[in-house]
Amino acid sequence: MNDNVTTKAAAAPAQDAPKKKLHPALKFVLELGPVIIFFVVNSKYDIFAATIVLMVSVVTTLGISWAITRHLPAMPLVTAALVLVFGTLTVILHDENFIKLKVTILYMLLGGALIGALYFGKLLLPIVFDMAIHMDDAGWRKLTWRWGLFFFLLAGLNEIFRRVLTTDQWMYFKTFGILPLTVVFAIAQTPLILRHEIPAESDDTDAHF
Repeated sequence: MNDNVTTKAAAAPAQDAPKKKLHPALKFVLELGPVIIFFVVNSKYDIFAATIVLMVSVVTTLGISWAITRHLPAMPLVTAALVLVFGTLTVILHDENFIKLKVTILYMLLGGALIGALYFGKLLLPIVFDMAIHMDDAGWRKLTWRWGLFFFLLAGLNEIFRRVLTTDQWMYFKTFGILPLTVVFAIAQTPLILRHEIPAESDDTDAHF
């Protein structure tokens, strides 16, 4: 009996060990890298070559993330899955509309999942942010509504621009339009986050998962 207790006690710290996290600079490179590569390859060749390189790059970034942290954040995983599905359709059917439509579907799924989960009393946004922010439930609900509606906005903008812009023009919007909009929106949420922020050890959102 004592041996069992000792064994369990020794195993407990390993189970409770915090997840390894990517260095912020590396995380930024891994997230932005495939987008920049996609843009550069398209400018030198075409969107079909760019799509193939994009598929390879997202798988590579996931592999690097897994090798370092031994877990995969939800949002990059969903993004990679959609890139692989719609990228394959783009290349096989030689139809660039699939890879453009991927952006719309990604943001519709994110917005729908975030707001839809609230109906069932679930908070998915902490998972999207890989638990990097710690707030009370009221703050998470407010932030979830804001991000959900923002994702719907991005989906709508992409639907408009993919229909009225040339492929090269759309590529500029995707690379230099969506990212700045997202950064500005994220910064604008700082006052809300600060009002509802709580210490990491007191985070009460774990009960929702």
